Amino acid sequence: MNSIGVAKAYDRWAPIYDLVFGAVFRQGRSVAIDAAERVGGRILEVGVGTGISLPRYRRSSRITGVDLSDAMLDKARGRVARLGLTNVEAIEIGDAERLAYPDHAFDVVVAQYVVSAVPHPLRALDECARVCRPGGEIVITTRVSADGGLRGAIERGLMPVTSRLGFRTEFPFSLYSDWVASRPDVTLLEARPIAPFGHFSLVRFGRTAGGKGQDQ
Repeated sequence: MNSIGVAKAYDRWAPIYDLVFGAVFRQGRSVAIDAAERVGGRILEVGVGTGISLPRYRRSSRITGVDLSDAMLDKARGRVARLGLTNVEAIEIGDAERLAYPDHAFDVVVAQYVVSAVPHPLRALDECARVCRPGGEIVITTRVSADGGLRGAIERGLMPVTSRLGFRTEFPFSLYSDWVASRPDVTLLEARPIAPFGHFSLVRFGRTAGGKGQDQ
């Protein structure tokens, strides 16, 4: 599925997204925001969706949210206005694979349940690293698929269906480990399952000053 297809899929989800996924992703939102707030400053949330995470950030942090879905962003803007979230600097259309921000623009980049949904995950990871300043962090909550067995077979079988809904069930952790191995300017800080069932994981990367032209 291309970016247009992903946007259309999430436009369809917009009216019921919070109802369907609000509770499912609640613990992941909590741990991601806690991790981001340990750094604080300017925070970019990629795939901000309906803005369900926005009220949890401290008012001292300055938040920018981007998403491909206009329908989702309409709900996010309504939430910002309704709750008076003056620390939210911008809610904008944005593609995780082509972020419209300069290098090193943010202290933290948060991507919740996004990397496994975009057409080209490695491009999205590269963009998150590009706009994160050295010394900052990239905080990801993500689906991690089973290495094999019955669960792995089920996840592979569901892929044709779930991809049309806007996300993947088959998404190995090796995608992240191989990516960080290719990036001398990024280090893996943490990777741990998210309670209660561990179907999702928190993955944190540190952005270092090193690199071989990665920001060019």
